[in-house]
Amino acid sequence: MNAKELRQLQPKFQNVVVEFLRATWIIMLKDLRVWLRQPVTMVATLVPPLIFLMIQALGAEAVGRSPVAMVIQDGGAQGAQIAQAIRDADVFRLQEVDAARAQVLLKNLDVVAVVTIPADFSQRLQAGQGTTVDVTVNNLNLDFTNDIRRAVPDAITHYYLAQGEQSPIKVTMSESDLRPRDIEMFQYSVLPTVVLLLIICGLISGGIATAREWESATVKELLLSPAPGGAIIAGKVLAGFTISFGMGMLVLLVANAMGWIYPEGIYWLDMLLIIGLVALLGASLGVAFGAALRRITGVVAVSINVALYLFFLSGGVGVLAFEPQWLQDIASVVPLTYGNHALQMALFYNSADLLGRDVLVLGLSCLAALVLGTLMVRKGMAN
Repeated sequence: MNAKELRQLQPKFQNVVVEFLRATWIIMLKDLRVWLRQPVTMVATLVPPLIFLMIQALGAEAVGRSPVAMVIQDGGAQGAQIAQAIRDADVFRLQEVDAARAQVLLKNLDVVAVVTIPADFSQRLQAGQGTTVDVTVNNLNLDFTNDIRRAVPDAITHYYLAQGEQSPIKVTMSESDLRPRDIEMFQYSVLPTVVLLLIICGLISGGIATAREWESATVKELLLSPAPGGAIIAGKVLAGFTISFGMGMLVLLVANAMGWIYPEGIYWLDMLLIIGLVALLGASLGVAFGAALRRITGVVAVSINVALYLFFLSGGVGVLAFEPQWLQDIASVVPLTYGNHALQMALFYNSADLLGRDVLVLGLSCLAALVLGTLMVRKGMAN
């Protein structure tokens, strides 16, 4: 082909590209307008992640700090110091009460333990005699019980450390953290819930937009229109991607305003990249589900169930590294695992650790989902 023929083909190619992009844009805008007029769809998208976030918030509040009654019977300096060490431990929800009230609280299950500093605590220590801090634990739950068993000795250790050279027991403590900051239990659960929101939003919005074409018989109009088949698929995927990405960004901005995440500098870009890939994955799978099921009710039911299974299998309710090995093996082939990891590194620790691996896995998963969605839509149109 000579240069003249290439010049003649160039305008035709440009026209094809322009028409493809125009058709994609129109279909995307149409699906977005329909979605905005469907509040039920918004509710179906938002309710599951919000319920999980609320459950995790309640769980973190229940087990993060154990409810404990502290009875201070000693009025001396040593008694005051050990009481302050227990307060500073920051692992208890303390109620400082008298002995009678403490027993009532323990009996009524309002506290899990009673810590008592006896009346002769300071006197015995000043006399060089041994003494005790009495702990009464209701061992109805091993998790609470072990928290108390670990935390009280730790508080006593800090009590001796605070006395410095005057301490009868010389204590030196050195802590080296692997991470630059401590992340609370509830904070840690926010990002998997955001990923759950992204995947549900993409699945439902993309799936409903596609299934509606068959349910309302408008797919025939699409087939008879001049819009290329690829533009129809691209428009629906982009509509689902836009909705999912927008929802994810909104939630993460709120989380940042609440102080739950700590993005800085370039790690904002890491966040945008990861939520974009997860949103694209969800929207592409949603289009595939919509073309395969062709019923809105079926799409909603399947999408929510698939998203929840992926959420749990990717370690959404705990620290994956501490889960059973069989769950870690399954999680290694679930794309959401890599989305969770990348967001945790970027938004909690300002780290790009294994970002290349995470982006590669999510990118390949998006590509596979796009191919699947394309095949399912083309198959549905052919029938």
